[in-house]
Amino acid sequence: MAAPAGAVLEYLRDYAHTADWDLSTRSCKRIDTGPIVPGSWWRHESKVLGITTELDYTLVTENGDRLAFTGRGENATATDVITVTAGERGGSEITYHAERELHGLAKLATPVLRVEFEKLASASVQRLTGILDHVHQPFM
Repeated sequence: MAAPAGAVLEYLRDYAHTADWDLSTRSCKRIDTGPIVPGSWWRHESKVLGITTELDYTLVTENGDRLAFTGRGENATATDVITVTAGERGGSEITYHAERELHGLAKLATPVLRVEFEKLASASVQRLTGILDHVHQPFM
């Protein structure tokens, strides 16, 4: 993608931006205040196949080109690891690895939801790429 790695990391470290590009996200709001640092947290609501899930996400690790978030809620636990590296001609490349573990009765729907998560992930990647390709300045 055309945006430089530093600007992409700056954008992605604010988990509230998932509302812009993640098609399953209904809302995502930062709960704490101040600079975004490990320990910062967001309340994230998503809806997949009619099932609404609310998770509290925390920025666990920010290490150079890598961000790691953990989301916890009554019905699920999530881990999102994002790596952004410099690409050709000043652009960047993103590796986004997401894991979801469902709890309780929601666990019974894991096989069906896994297929839907994969579809949503593919569409969300395209949407994120489009957003980042059109912005060549630091994100606010």
